[in-house]
Amino acid sequence: MKAVIRGIGVVGGFGTGISTLEKILMDHGPFIESFAVPDGQPLGGEPYAPVDTRNLKERFSPRSLRRMDHLSRTALLAAALALEDAADPGGNADTGVAVASGYGAVRTTFAFLDTILEAGDAGASPTLFSNSVLNAPAAHISMHLGARGPNLTVSRFEMSFSDALSIAVQWLEEGRAPSVLVGGVDEWCPVLGHCHHRFSKTRDAAAFLSPFCTGLERARIAEGAVFFLLSPEMEPASGYGVVESVESGRLPRDTPTFPKDAVILTGIDSHRDSARPRLPGDHRVVDYTGYYGTLPVGMGFDMAIASVIVRRGRLFSVPDSTGGETVVDGFQTEKAPKIRRACCLNITPSGAYGLITLASRPDFSENSRPQGLMKS
Repeated sequence: MKAVIRGIGVVGGFGTGISTLEKILMDHGPFIESFAVPDGQPLGGEPYAPVDTRNLKERFSPRSLRRMDHLSRTALLAAALALEDAADPGGNADTGVAVASGYGAVRTTFAFLDTILEAGDAGASPTLFSNSVLNAPAAHISMHLGARGPNLTVSRFEMSFSDALSIAVQWLEEGRAPSVLVGGVDEWCPVLGHCHHRFSKTRDAAAFLSPFCTGLERARIAEGAVFFLLSPEMEPASGYGVVESVESGRLPRDTPTFPKDAVILTGIDSHRDSARPRLPGDHRVVDYTGYYGTLPVGMGFDMAIASVIVRRGRLFSVPDSTGGETVVDGFQTEKAPKIRRACCLNITPSGAYGLITLASRPDFSENSRPQGLMKS
């Protein structure tokens, strides 16, 4: 059984919806720096690309959103967009929800701590506390979308998204849910900007995000959410293809497995200590973090871009260190072979890695991967 990607919902500094992200890829920009704005806070002054969740009011009553914090709003919007993209806005009552987050509700958590510092334990805000819990976004998604299947939140920083996807695929294989909303969400806050500003001593403030440039801190802290509606392969066909495998391991003990015909999305986030893997020379390697920025669940955005690549059968130009574009060799020619597989690779500085392989539906062999999708 394979997991079909039926719908994708994505929000970030670039805008709202998979069609917006696809347009940016087709138009070769703009890049994340174009969306960055000063935070206006006394701490740090780190620019970031804010997410606009105002159109949630078009989908849900303002009263139900009143006590919801920014992180949960961002996640709910992306999840709702995934259902709409799948032409299934009502969803399924038994749909499972798996949410990944590296930072969690950092804005709300620090706001809650401020109430303790200002008013003591007795004056701490119960609303801020309830939203600061890591699984609050998953709970809000379940309540607002009526998804009453299994519900879980995963947090392992850069590995959060691949772990959540592994769980979602396992639920489908075991028949625990007929479909799963799986995604990742992270937000920016002034404290995060301050920490990045203070600890990134070699940061090149003038340089654009450049994943393959070593020695300088070129990360652009961003926020956003991306969600996928997954179903078993017997469900109606989807242009986004299917999840062929989800693999995890640790270097150098384990070796990632790359299909010969796959393009590799590296997901290097341009932090100074980002792991830059040695990849096979016969694979096309690209990095699209310049379009969505630096955040722990960036692997989810890579999977969204990989889904578009598989659907269109072609690559897109990628940002370079000068703010211009690097055209991938041969991607514009009509004679270039269509891309049928794409791998999303993420490696932590400690050597842990996650690898997601997507494939277009016609390329699957019924005898491939007889043990299922999971590898570890």
